[in-house]
Amino acid sequence: MAEKTGTGQASGGAQRNRAHMLERIDEVRRLEQRAVERSARSARHFHAQGKLLPRERLAHLLDADRPFYELMTLSGYCGLEDPNPATSVPGSALIVGIGHISGVRCMVAVNDSGISAGAMQALTGQKLIRAQEIALAQKLPFVQLVESAGGNLRKYRVERFVVGGGMFYSLARLSAAGLPVVALIHGSSAAGGAYLPGLSDYVVMVRGQAHAYLAGPSLLKAATGEEASDEELGGADMHAAVSGLADYVADNDLDGIMRVREIMQRIGWHGAPAPQAAPPLHDADELLAIMPADMRTPVDMREVIARLVDGSEFHAFKERFGPATVCGYAAIEGHAVGILTNNGPLDSDGSNKAAQFIQLCVQLGRPLVFLQNITGFMVGRRHEEAGMIKHGAKLIQALSNAPVPRFTVLCGASYGAGNYGMCGRAFKPDLLFSWPNARTAVMGGEQAAMTMRTVAENAARRGGKDVDEQALAAESRAIVHTFESQSSAIHTSSLLLDDGVIDPRETRAWLGMALATAFDARERAVQPMQFGVARL
Repeated sequence: MAEKTGTGQASGGAQRNRAHMLERIDEVRRLEQRAVERSARSARHFHAQGKLLPRERLAHLLDADRPFYELMTLSGYCGLEDPNPATSVPGSALIVGIGHISGVRCMVAVNDSGISAGAMQALTGQKLIRAQEIALAQKLPFVQLVESAGGNLRKYRVERFVVGGGMFYSLARLSAAGLPVVALIHGSSAAGGAYLPGLSDYVVMVRGQAHAYLAGPSLLKAATGEEASDEELGGADMHAAVSGLADYVADNDLDGIMRVREIMQRIGWHGAPAPQAAPPLHDADELLAIMPADMRTPVDMREVIARLVDGSEFHAFKERFGPATVCGYAAIEGHAVGILTNNGPLDSDGSNKAAQFIQLCVQLGRPLVFLQNITGFMVGRRHEEAGMIKHGAKLIQALSNAPVPRFTVLCGASYGAGNYGMCGRAFKPDLLFSWPNARTAVMGGEQAAMTMRTVAENAARRGGKDVDEQALAAESRAIVHTFESQSSAIHTSSLLLDDGVIDPRETRAWLGMALATAFDARERAVQPMQFGVARL
């Protein structure tokens, strides 16, 4: 029998915890707003040409009565383009997310051409590829609004060029999997970018604005001496009447958006209605106060569960065996799930319990939700003798091969092999989100510094040398700084090590969206092909 879980109020230090969490949320929101404001600076230029800003296009494209879940908003922050935290603009000049178009849930990608004309940045290609991977796994149509100056030749990096080919590989895979790929070309789509419409199943081009070509006028003249205008080389009318690349020609941005909405209406992949679900008994606002500002302070993760699951009902599995590992059954927005989290490190019993629980959920076809707050696996002579390695391996085996949807939320600490055992990024969860207070590292900075200090001291003694306390102290400070600067949610998210940093109060809605998407994917009958739809 499922039991009500959670208390009506978070324990000790709630106000301090709440203030800390709100500061972290505000930091993330300010960075996200920086990207919106930078793009909006181009409004006068865009509007003077009769064009909509990228986020205006997105707003007209999406169903107004359904939320848009924007992903990877901090991508590229403090990266190669601008390493200065005070001025760096996150997002990689690309907006991606899951939303509804004419009632159809889609993955949407929009070049933010208000920022440096939408030129590709260091992680733009990887961000787009990740969005395509999600679309393929969740059987989502892929809709792209294209306007990009292409690669920045002044900041050319060979690895961007090589990795960027994955954008085109993934488009071909989407089409072959029976998932419609729709491209609306608002402006430039040059060089490799020309294959974005070239590999799309439906192509709309805006007359007088859209241009698609492998070599633009400047490159053409430099390469061959031939002279031609943008319109002659790759204008919408040429591609509609001569090359056949364009299926539809729109008069302006808004007309093009309406045509994409009509395409999605004809596709008509409407998902199942949302199931009935009782809200949690406890206010989501209380999630702000549960996670401690000091990661070393213990927290009962059942308090988090109580504010996420339907009716705050949680049926715990093997509650007294490996008690630091919490496993159990619940529902989130009407979708049955298995939940795994931790009230301490993973030990042998906890690993065995989690492995068995994962297999039970696979037997039921039940999605898994991992709520990470984990310091790692237990270490020490007693735990090694008890077979910690082999028992931990059972968990890794079960987790890695579980063929059910898996979703991970980094709620607090994500340290050491605990990151792996609780379905971190390397274990390919369908979606992975971070709370803004989350910290990810192989170990804590102070622990790393102490480890290296011990190694240095032992080496000095073996060599018969004196220990240089001043040098060791300086090295320790440097190690702590290195670990601390790389472990924050903002830093890891900037490297695309999650799919977005979310407000804890919105976790239930994000997981509800993820579960509904996975459910629709299971129910959706697609017609895979050996090859994608070819442009004829």
